[in-house]
Amino acid sequence: MAAPERFDLVVIGAGPAGLAGAIAGGVLGRRVALVERARDVGGALINTGTLPSKTLRETALALSGFRTRDLHGVDLSLRRAARVCDFLHHERDVKRIARADFAERLAVSGVTPVAGTARFVGPHVVEVVPPAGASGKPRRLSGRYVLIATGSRPVRPPEFPFEHPRVWDSDEILELERLPRRLAVIGAGVVGIEYASTFNALGAQVHVVDGRGELLPFLDDELSRRLQRAMSRLGVRFHWNERVRSCGAPRRGPIRLALSSGATLAVDAVLVAAGRRACVEGLALEAAGLAVDERGLVAVDRSCRTRVPHVFAAGDVVGFPALASVSAEQARVAVCAAFGGRFKKEIAPLLPSGIYTIPEVSSVGATEESLRERRVDYVVGRASYAHNARGAIIGDRAGLLKLLFRRRDLRLLGAHMIGEQATELVHIGLMTLLRGGGAADLQRACFNVPTLSNLYKDAAYRAQIARDLPAAAGRAARARRLRRRTAPIAARPRPARGSPG
Repeated sequence: MAAPERFDLVVIGAGPAGLAGAIAGGVLGRRVALVERARDVGGALINTGTLPSKTLRETALALSGFRTRDLHGVDLSLRRAARVCDFLHHERDVKRIARADFAERLAVSGVTPVAGTARFVGPHVVEVVPPAGASGKPRRLSGRYVLIATGSRPVRPPEFPFEHPRVWDSDEILELERLPRRLAVIGAGVVGIEYASTFNALGAQVHVVDGRGELLPFLDDELSRRLQRAMSRLGVRFHWNERVRSCGAPRRGPIRLALSSGATLAVDAVLVAAGRRACVEGLALEAAGLAVDERGLVAVDRSCRTRVPHVFAAGDVVGFPALASVSAEQARVAVCAAFGGRFKKEIAPLLPSGIYTIPEVSSVGATEESLRERRVDYVVGRASYAHNARGAIIGDRAGLLKLLFRRRDLRLLGAHMIGEQATELVHIGLMTLLRGGGAADLQRACFNVPTLSNLYKDAAYRAQIARDLPAAAGRAARARRLRRRTAPIAARPRPARGSPG
């Protein structure tokens, strides 16, 4: 066999981590090969997850008139039989644009794309088998460094017949042929409730089934409860502390789910969002000296380096938080650690979460629960969309910004939002946290009017009032008591005649 083609960096997987790592290597002037087995680059970011699901959500909001119902007092819901193509046209356009953008960036960076399935045949050598039906022989690529960025796939519990045309995992949901009238979502994690919100907006009766007893427990508890109330008010039905024992799915007629409580749920379709597992099968990691844990995850250090010094891993394959934004950052850190690049030395210390439910939720920094556990003395500042001019204009009466400050100096510790544009607005809190700022910075800032950004100013003032007024009131009360005790007898009011003296 011919000698392997030599590269400075071989990247396996062209999802958000792989794309970011390959482009970073090219920017640093290195010779980079990017291996991808799928027809299109982008992984879950472009093809099955991040961009498609969020685009479908925005399309659903637009076509259903969902955002305008409270604002105009008119129900603009679709009154005709909706076709799937009505909702996926824009999604396909967004994916096309994203793919073209990345193709251009890869070309400008000098990255060599290699189509096929990769496996290690030695610590530094990867063999790539061409896709089925493609011509050509396997290629061997030798990398001074290797970045594993193979992503993850949905877990498929055995009780669900995924060969059925109306039982989907989260990677298949956008391939549906028609919109269901009744949909069961199995799993109340981020993916599950995002799709539950979207299909509810499209007019489906949505049931969410989960074995836990609360929604997204990693969120600040107040936001978690508000989100559940908001989704319930919009029509989503939650079945807590329930597991699916069996799934009866005939070709025609309703699908029947037998729940652990003994109840039965009849629906037209099922979306199983029961978590994801790292895609490492077939990689032959043992040939590189690597192993994985029971979930298929590869262990890495703070620089995303594995126990084999020249092999790095990033994205879903290393586990939590498994977000597209964080995956890309991990890959950039890995490449810079490999080649001594200075523009990205560590993962950001604060990672915001963005949950594209209806309404949106976003969070960064400490929660009330974590502060109480650490016994940090804090004060809360809340600002409601209902009392914000822009909130009133757009008709969002339920939105809320919640800021947590350290009591002694009003330094910001956490920012949590629910409502329109929460996933955008959270970045004001993020940047304030990153620079160690607090209420004084937010009060000093001048925001455009009318904007939702002014919620930060309002919440900062409210936090200061909550901290200072009780102390000021206490000092005033003590001063009044002292004045009464020390006032001259002649100056004290005399009791009324006939009253007890």
